[in-house]
Parts: sequence; C-alpha cells; structure tokens
Amino acid sequence: MPSLRSAKDLERLTRAVLASYGADHRTQRIGRAFLPSRQKIVDVLAQVRELLFPGYFGAQKLSRRELGFHAGSLLAGLQEALTEQINHCLCAARATPRRPDPEPCTEEAERIAERFLVRVPKIRAMLALDAQAAYDGDPAATSIDEVIYCYPGFFAVTVYRVAHELLLLGVPLMPRIMTEHAHSVTGTDIHPGARIGRSFFIDHATGVVIGQTTVIGEHVKIYQGVTLGALSIPKDWRGRAIRGHKRHPTIRDGVTIYANATILGGRTVIGSGVTVSGNTFVTESVAPGALVAHEPVRLVVRNKPPRRR
Repeated sequence: MPSLRSAKDLERLTRAVLASYGADHRTQRIGRAFLPSRQKIVDVLAQVRELLFPGYFGAQKLSRRELGFHAGSLLAGLQEALTEQINHCLCAARATPRRPDPEPCTEEAERIAERFLVRVPKIRAMLALDAQAAYDGDPAATSIDEVIYCYPGFFAVTVYRVAHELLLLGVPLMPRIMTEHAHSVTGTDIHPGARIGRSFFIDHATGVVIGQTTVIGEHVKIYQGVTLGALSIPKDWRGRAIRGHKRHPTIRDGVTIYANATILGGRTVIGSGVTVSGNTFVTESVAPGALVAHEPVRLVVRNKPPRRR
C-alpha cells in the first residue's frame, strides 16, 4: 500500500488521482455547472411542511392575527430559496462538455417557483384527505394531529406530493433529492413520477417501494414491505434499459394491499376493490372485487425435545 511519508509520495499519488479523473469523465464534473445543494433542498422541504401544516412544524402557538404575516414571510423566503435551487437544477441538467456552464436560468426558475407556490392550496387539500385516510384506516391513530406529526408513511406521502408537483413543472434533480431524503428517513421509496390519487395511506411505511410509472387510484391503502415494481426491463442493442415505457402496475380505486405483497409489471392492473393478501407475488391483472391470496399452508407445531443438562 503506498505511503504518504514524503512530498514525492504525495506528488505521485496526486498525479495518479488526476489521471483517474481524465480516464473516466462519467464520474467527475470538473469545470461544469455545480449541482444544487442537497442540504438546502432538505431545508426547503422543512419550510414547505411548515407552510402546509401551520402550527405543527417551525413556529408554534400561532394566533389568527399572526398567521397572515407568518404565511407571507414563509412564502417570500420559499420563493427565494426555491428559485436559487431550481436555477442550479436547471443549469446542472443542461450542462454539456461543449457547454459546461450554461446561461443562468434565473428567470425560468423564478416562474417555476411561483407556479409551484400557487399550487400549495391544492397540495394541502390532497394531504388533508391523505391524513383523514390514515386516521380512518388505522385504529391505533388517536387523532389527525398524530398522523401529521408522527406517522412516517404520511411524511413520505407529503414529500411525494411536493416532489411530484415540482416534477410536473419540469424541475430536474430536486424531486428525486426530496423523495430520496424521505426514503432515507422513513424507509419508503416513492418515485416522484408515480401518479397517486386522493386519500392514499401507507401503514407502517417501512420497506415500501413505488416505481416511477406506477398509477394508483383513490382510497388505496398499502402496508409495510409492499413493492409496486417492474418486471424485466426491455434493453437496446447496447444492453441499456429503454426508457419511457410503463414498467410498473396500475392500482385502481379502493384497493388494499397487505404487508410484503409484490405486484410487478406495466401491464398488470389491479381492479377496483381488490384485496391483495400479504406475501403474495402478482404479475397478472386481477378483476375488480377479487381477493388475491395463497392457498392455505399447513402450520406444524411440535413439542421441542427437552434440553440436556
């Protein structure tokens, strides 16, 4: 193993590292527009949650008299922070080896930030239905306050709803940074490109995966460990995945999917009102109103032999 005991050793190693940079341009961004700040985007998420749920996060004990000033201050700060990070996202995505530092995208970023903030009331309305669905669907929930303040599944859905709107507005990178933050915090992996209807509830949350082209209807409830994923992905002549195809299932209204069920495939449609039992593996469409379950297995219980002393 090379040592760094002398200036010559350090110089040799530096040259080797520089050579590795030049040998593979896929893993370096030298001289190109810098990427957005992951931490600042997480901070933006915290501000958005404070705007969405006043009195729960950030400033507390808000009075009606203070609320207008508080919301206005949040909106002004968010517009500035969003514009800055959206600008970095746009420029980083548009940078090329021939054009490593594209023109600043500030005006476009400002327009997108404004359009996102205009959608805040719509996002709030969707999340209110999600919170109600969680409270109605979980007898352990003591209040909607508990759902909003404590439930990891609701946090993951909140971040998804925010990220999905930004994705629809054409923002690169930021939506994925947001949902991967929620993934790291909750263990729930929802791609921002998925389309999820009203009154959606994820119970317990951990281990849930919802792929990019998944479509979920209204009043759907899923439990921990559920995967809504893809089957084998078509590849081009170079062996690379072909993008743009629907790879993930469609879940119609009123479906319940129990723990550790796996549903795969872009042509797989789970009909309205279906119940999918736990630990099932589904790759074919299911008619409305059906129950999907394994044949009962025989459980064997035997007395253990006595321990030798």
